[in-house]
Amino acid sequence: MDKKTKSLLLSLAVSLAFLFLVFNPLLADDQSASRPGEDKIERSLEVIRELATMKDEGIPISLLKKAQGLAILPGVVKAAWALGGQYGSGIAIVKKEDGSWSNPIFIKLAGGSFGLQLGVQKADLVLVFKNRRGVEEIAGNKITLGADLSVTAGPIGRSAEASTDLEMEAEIYSYSKSKGLFAGLALKGGSLQFDKKATRNFYDSDLAGQKILYEVLPTPPIVKKLQETLRQLSEAR
Repeated sequence: MDKKTKSLLLSLAVSLAFLFLVFNPLLADDQSASRPGEDKIERSLEVIRELATMKDEGIPISLLKKAQGLAILPGVVKAAWALGGQYGSGIAIVKKEDGSWSNPIFIKLAGGSFGLQLGVQKADLVLVFKNRRGVEEIAGNKITLGADLSVTAGPIGRSAEASTDLEMEAEIYSYSKSKGLFAGLALKGGSLQFDKKATRNFYDSDLAGQKILYEVLPTPPIVKKLQETLRQLSEAR
């Protein structure tokens, strides 16, 4: 190798090293700006936000006002016939005694019969809880829908506002949104489980699920956005 070639290679190596030193910190900062799980909360927020624009077809506001907890699972996938059931992930959150919404925990859904519309392989699921106990039990480990807590398809839209069913006789009201349509959903046997890994990665903490719900923790902007959206929906007239 002649001196000219060696000089060019050395210059190239120095240039690459310089670029690495300059841009590597920038890349690291960009990666740290978004924590694991933010996209799941953002997608859950989008599902809930749509409720405000579906006055005639969405979840009745009076039901949201009475709700003590929510589970939101965007993009649940309907499994093949050979496997059966549905699989997905999302978040769960409770309304605290002062009326504010808690920190969310991450959850997983597996199995069960969810009666998705014919031809639909993916849907957003929303569960409205009568009391905090259901979400707290998920945070402790898991619940089986229909076995541990009663579940029924939720009433829809303004026409349901005056219904006596809005007294929340069931422990959980369930809904499905697919292809732009929002409807009450019949649930059978699905398991909702606390996703320890996803929750730990988001909060960078090994706190137990129930403590995540109620402890005062640093609140990321996306969580504040979720809490404020839920507050506005609950107070809408």
